[in-house]
Amino acid sequence: MRGLLINEKERQELQHILKRELEEILLDYEDRRIDGTVKKTMEEKYQLVLSLYRRISSQAEFKKYALSFHQMREKRNMKKKM
Repeated sequence: MRGLLINEKERQELQHILKRELEEILLDYEDRRIDGTVKKTMEEKYQLVLSLYRRISSQAEFKKYALSFHQMREKRNMKKKM
């Protein structure tokens, strides 16, 4: 385990970068040209970035992206069943 001390401005910048990465993964995930193996990797990356985002964001912001992740996985599972 490691610790990190950052000031408020650095926290806001880190939050912005992680938020942008989460949004980009969600956007790319909707691309139908990407196959299931790559989407599985994208899900894993999203979980990792989301866990980092959780540490520096408000609970309400985190829940928004956690819900998006849940919806992303549900869509994938529904497509598998078809």
